[in-house]
Amino acid sequence: MTLGLINANPVVHAKKERVARTEDPHSDDAVDPLEIYDYVRDIRDPEHPYSLEQLSVLSEESITVDDKLGRILITFTPTIQHCSMATVIGLCLRVKLQECFPPHYKVDIKVAPGSHADEESVNKQLNDKERVAAALENPNLRQLVDECLYSKEL
Repeated sequence: MTLGLINANPVVHAKKERVARTEDPHSDDAVDPLEIYDYVRDIRDPEHPYSLEQLSVLSEESITVDDKLGRILITFTPTIQHCSMATVIGLCLRVKLQECFPPHYKVDIKVAPGSHADEESVNKQLNDKERVAAALENPNLRQLVDECLYSKEL
């Protein structure tokens, strides 16, 4: 974790109730935003013991899927404009989706327009395969990502 919190007092929202799926999720291979949201909503924020859902960093509406083209777009909103953890959040999303979905899906992860002071740079980092691979080779960064993905503190 970081020594000083960038956003010491984030607004925390209640977790939404999980929607029961009426159809068999494996009845066809189509992926929908709710399915993706269910995979990523519980990722823990790198700075706080809250999920990305609780901090309103993610919502079901921030996920779009074009199943015919095999494309997934996740747009997330950092809690503050100068969030230094935006790239870590994006890495967490990417790693989680790589674990859950076949590699033929093209995944784009972006910060919401106007939500981060360095939006263009963050988006470039999160969608460059070589930069992502290099970041995940850093043992400290990989440990932080794993803590966010696999923490049971929520």
